Amino acid sequence: MPDKSLLIALATLMITIPCGYWRESVKRFSLQWFIAVHAAVPLVIIMRRLAEVEWRGVTIAFLVLCYFAGQLIGARLRRSLH
Repeated sequence: MPDKSLLIALATLMITIPCGYWRESVKRFSLQWFIAVHAAVPLVIIMRRLAEVEWRGVTIAFLVLCYFAGQLIGARLRRSLH
């Protein structure tokens, strides 16, 4: 995986941690929950396009993994602090 792809994946992880933190504090399947889950998607797409990272299978899989990992880390962080 090229360096740009790795940086985009790490940025995706960092962006989604606060979203996961927020998601853990709202009612499941509410509008706020939906927004917390999906708010970072446009940012990830914009970053990927600006960095000119191609959509290849391994790139997509790694970005999705980082996205969900960030959500999970944020949610667990919120649980551990409250």
